[in-house]
Amino acid sequence: MADKTALAWTAFGLLLPVALLGFVMLARWIPVYRDRDRATATPAAAGAEGTVPAERHFPLPVVLAHGLLAMVTLVLVLLTALGIGGS
Repeated sequence: MADKTALAWTAFGLLLPVALLGFVMLARWIPVYRDRDRATATPAAAGAEGTVPAERHFPLPVVLAHGLLAMVTLVLVLLTALGIGGS
């Protein structure tokens, strides 16, 4: 709205570490999600029987849609910062 290139690059610079954090969280989520079929009878680190990480219950379509929307946002901000498609 302000037609300032510096604002677009600032937005991209702020979104980049957020996207990298998202990739780290995805990398941590994948093994937990793959272990969802294991029996929950093994004791957790806290010693309680049957506890599982909350991340195990995230639905795959929700995770994929969230990642897709995040990447589209990052790409659109980058294209805006580069001036592609502008007036």
